Parts: sequence; C-alpha cells; structure tokens
Amino acid sequence: MRVLVAMSGGVDSSVAAALLLEQGHEVMGATMKLWGGASDSGCCSVADVEDARRVAQQLGVAHHVFNFTDDFDRHVVDPYVAAHAEGRTPNPCVECNRHLKFDRFLRRADQLGFDAVATGHHARVDFDDGRWRLRRGADAAKDQSYVLYMLGQAELSRVRLPVGELTKPEVRAEAARLGLRTADKPESQDVCFITSTGGRLQFLGERLELHPARVVDDTGAELGRVDAVELVTIGQRRGLGVGGGDRRYAVDVDVPARTVRIGSRDDLLVDGVAITDLCWVDTAPAVGTDLTVQVGAHGRPRSATYTGPGVTFAVPQTRVAPGQSVVLYAGDDVIGGGIAA
Repeated sequence: MRVLVAMSGGVDSSVAAALLLEQGHEVMGATMKLWGGASDSGCCSVADVEDARRVAQQLGVAHHVFNFTDDFDRHVVDPYVAAHAEGRTPNPCVECNRHLKFDRFLRRADQLGFDAVATGHHARVDFDDGRWRLRRGADAAKDQSYVLYMLGQAELSRVRLPVGELTKPEVRAEAARLGLRTADKPESQDVCFITSTGGRLQFLGERLELHPARVVDDTGAELGRVDAVELVTIGQRRGLGVGGGDRRYAVDVDVPARTVRIGSRDDLLVDGVAITDLCWVDTAPAVGTDLTVQVGAHGRPRSATYTGPGVTFAVPQTRVAPGQSVVLYAGDDVIGGGIAA
C-alpha cells in the first residue's frame, strides 16, 4: 500500500512513518505549511519542517512540503477570529483536522495516487462487522480521538493511525530504538498561530476591534470591567476585574451589550447542551440512547442521553462554552460530535 504520512516534525508522526515502513508499505512523508505568520509554540515552525525532513532522510523516504496557508487562513484562522467577535470559544485544532489534515491533505494524496494517509494521532481505526470505527487511543492520557470526531466512513477507510495502539512512552522508546532525532522532542501544546509572547490579546487585537465591557452580577450591579469582552469564555474565573472573596465565574458573555455576567459555580450548572453541525462516524444514534459526552481534548466523560438536537446530562454539569466541540462516545468508540450552541 502507498501511504502518505503527515509528518509534523514531532515524535508521534515520525514513529508512525517508521512503523508503516516496517509493515512493508511504500511511504512518503509530507509536512503541511499551514500558518505563514509568527509562531513559537505550535507545529508550523521552520525547525519543525526541518525535523520532519531529517527524520524522513533517516528513514530513507522522500519528503515534501505542501503549502496550504490559504486554506488554513480561510477555514481555521478567519473562523477563529469571527467566533471571538461573536463571544464564542472556538476549537481551531478541530477545524484544522476537519479542513486540512483530513480533507485538503487527503485530496492531495488522491491526486498523487496514494492509497491512504497516516498521521501521528493517538487514536485507533478499526474495521469491524463491515464498518469502520474510530476508537480512543491505547494511552488514555494522550488520547486524541476527541479532535477526530468529524471522520466518517469515507475518510476512515483511507486513514491509518499507527501509534494509536501505543502509549507515549512506547512511542518514544521506538523512536530511540530507531535513533530518530525527534525521540526526546517536547510536545507541541498550544495553538500554532498564537505566540506565547503575544497571546490571544495581541493576535485578535490585530484582526478585530476589541471592546471593554462591564462585569455585573445577576442583579445587573457593576462589579468590575474587562478590557476585551471578546476574550472572555464561559466558565472563566481569572481576569474578570473583580476582587477577592467567593470564587466567581463568567456565566454569560454578551458582546453586543458589552457585558459579562458572573456568578457562582452552581450558576454554571445546566441540564444539557444543544449541539449544531452534528456529524457521525457511521450512523446517528437513536433518540434516547445513553452515551458519554466529552468536552475538551482531555475533558472528563459525562453520562448523557442523546435527544436529537443535543444531549441531556444524567446529572447537571458545567455549561459548555458556545463554539466548543461536544463529542459523543459509546464506550471507547466515537459516535460523532458537533459544536455547542
């Protein structure tokens, strides 16, 4: 099988390429150039591209760079900015997977005559009873199935995730055994287009008008102010411009009214969440199906029931910030997911 491996310059994708080679596949590595601006914390730096190239050289496979910066701006960066302007909390890594890694990259692989693509994601793809399944990775602490919920049958049939059966220590041990330069490379943790020095404030401040806002309690009394209402997230506790005392959290963000309402932890509790843009790994579950819900890449699974337009929780849970991905599971199997309304 001819496999095009998305090599980010990290240890996981390096080992993914090595494992596929050992399995006898014809492998080519490719690094996607996604972000053309300043980057010091993600996976788009010149050093990352060089690491990917050098690993490919060590493995004896060809390596190419695909420039997808226009697609990245259109499908990831621009929607990220627009969401903040509306007071929503987007998940750009999910959108990068949806539009770049498992759409644009897949289409390029098709154009080049490859049978499949592979990445270093910690998740598993299985073929069972005539259907493709997406499952949590073997390493629960590193599981990345959450950010892959948009993969359907067509995509999963052409996707390989070689490190999904390994723990992170096993991945590093394999890289060390092979002498790969990425064996001890630290993980990339942050959004690639947000620098650690400037942060969201600088990034968004250069792309949209930020507005100060009043911070009020449930009676409407003003308790403080924030410099940019567009940067406040539901559930946020720090940086709300209020003094000490009981812990208070952002429970509502109203950008047009330039107002952030705060309250207690109990004020954040809700019975469920409406979900838009739902997509399914296979077929939608029946209304009334019990499942688990995850919010955040490493969020705690919550018991819930599928209602059609969303889910209701078995017990009240902290409100999900609008714009965040809500992913539905049955055991270790990803059923699908969507965006919190």
